Amino acid sequence: MARVAAAAVLLAAAMIAGGECGRVVHVGEEHRRSMLANGLASAPPMGWNSWNHFACDGNGEDVIRETADALVSTGLAAAGYKYVNIDDCWAEPQRDSKGNLVANKKTFPNGIKALADYVHSKGLKLGIYSDAGFKTCAKVQPGSLGHEEQDAKTFASWGVDYLKYDNCNNGDLKPLERGDMHPAKWGAAYGNSWRTTNDIADTWESMVSRADENEVWADYARPGGWNDPDMLEVGNGGMTNDEYIVHFSVWAISKAPLIIGCDVRHMSQETYDILANKEVIAVNQDPLGIQGKKVRMEGSNEVWAAPLSGYRTAVVLLNRHATEAAVITAHWDDVGLPAGTAVEARDLWQHKTVGGGGAGGEFTDKITLDVAPHSCRMLLLKPLLSSRAN
Repeated sequence: MARVAAAAVLLAAAMIAGGECGRVVHVGEEHRRSMLANGLASAPPMGWNSWNHFACDGNGEDVIRETADALVSTGLAAAGYKYVNIDDCWAEPQRDSKGNLVANKKTFPNGIKALADYVHSKGLKLGIYSDAGFKTCAKVQPGSLGHEEQDAKTFASWGVDYLKYDNCNNGDLKPLERGDMHPAKWGAAYGNSWRTTNDIADTWESMVSRADENEVWADYARPGGWNDPDMLEVGNGGMTNDEYIVHFSVWAISKAPLIIGCDVRHMSQETYDILANKEVIAVNQDPLGIQGKKVRMEGSNEVWAAPLSGYRTAVVLLNRHATEAAVITAHWDDVGLPAGTAVEARDLWQHKTVGGGGAGGEFTDKITLDVAPHSCRMLLLKPLLSSRAN
C-alpha cells in the first residue's frame, strides 16, 4: 500500500463535520481557524487502528466490535486507548445514487451507524478512513475528492468521532494545491495530527527511520496538534520485545499518537505489558505537550529528552547497535537541566528508582547506564527539592 507520506493527515470527524464543533469547515474559507482551538487532542490521541495487522483482510464489523470489547476487558481503554479506528476497505466500490459513501454490505452488513453506537456503548469512540483523491490508497473504494462536505456530513450523521484522511490517487494535482509536501507546516489549520513519514513497516530499520524523520518536525507539535510517525507495530511479530520497547518509548517521548496496530484480541502478555505501561503513557500524555528531541548522538548511541510538567524530564538512552552493548551518558546540559541539579531517576520499564553514586541514589550533572543492543533505558528525572531551592 503506497501511501503519500505527507498526505496522511489525521482529523477528528467532529471538527470538519459538525459533531462537537457544530459547523462544517469549508476548504475555501479565507480565514480558517486553527484546529488547535477545537478542544480536541489536548494530548496525543490514543487508540487502535485496523490497518497494520489486518489491512483489507478481516477489516469488518465483527473485528471492530471484538476489538472494542478487548480494549475494555484488558484495561487498555482505562489506560487511555479510546479510539477504535476503521482503516481502508470499509466501503462499497461505488457511491449510491445520491453520491453517498456506503458501507461494504459483506463486511459491515449493519452499517457504520450501528457500529458507532456499539463502540460508544463501551465508552469508546469510532474512527473511519477516507482519502483526498478519487480513490483510497487500496483503490477498492471511492475517495472524497469532490465530495468533501458530503462525506463529512455522512460521517457526522453516523456518529463517527475521528477521521484518518489520506492522499492517494489525487489526479497528480500540484503539491501546493493538494497541501502535501510537509504537513507539519500547515496541518494545524486542518487537523489535530498529521503524518510526517511514509508508512511504517514491522521492522527495526523502518521504525527507527520513521522516528528520525519525525524528530525533524518536533518544534511544530503542541497540545491540539501532533506529529505522527505512523501507527504502532508493537505485537505484530516483526521485531523483538526489546525493539518494541524502543518503539513504544520513542513514540511516547516524541508525543506521537499512540495508535495500536496489533490484534488486541490475541496479544501476548509481553505485548500487553508494553502497551499498558502507565508510566510511559504518562510521558506521552504529559500536559506540557512538548515533543522530545534527539539531544546527543555518538555513533549508535543516542540520547532523547523531553521536558515534562512539574520540572521533570523524560530521557531515553537508545543503543541502535545490533550486537554490541553500550554505556550511554545523559549530560544535564544536553537534556535541559541546570548544572548542579540533583535528581532522582526512575526507570520507567523496570518501575523502580535507579541507584546513583550519591546519597539516596541522587544523580548530579549526568547519568550513565548500560544499554543492551537494539534496546533502550527510559528514565524520568525528578529534581530534588533541596536542589531546586539552590
